[in-house]
Amino acid sequence: MECRVGCGACCIAPSISSPMPGMPNGKPAGVRCLHLTQNNRCKLFGKPERPAVCSLLSPSEEMCGHSAREAFIWLARVERATRP
Repeated sequence: MECRVGCGACCIAPSISSPMPGMPNGKPAGVRCLHLTQNNRCKLFGKPERPAVCSLLSPSEEMCGHSAREAFIWLARVERATRP
């Protein structure tokens, strides 16, 4: 599956605990990543400074659903279920 153009849910909904440029402490859940462009594309995509968790996340029908809204809901649910 390809990323849904304009979605950006995976760069907003989940927390990222690893440091990245401009976000040395990662980012909390629900906060838009600094590296997400206006059209919801990752500026770090394919670069070595992209956090490993982002590189390992692959779009899937289960995660992405049929809309950005469904993706946000699924990712928020996973975030709550995996919170320490």
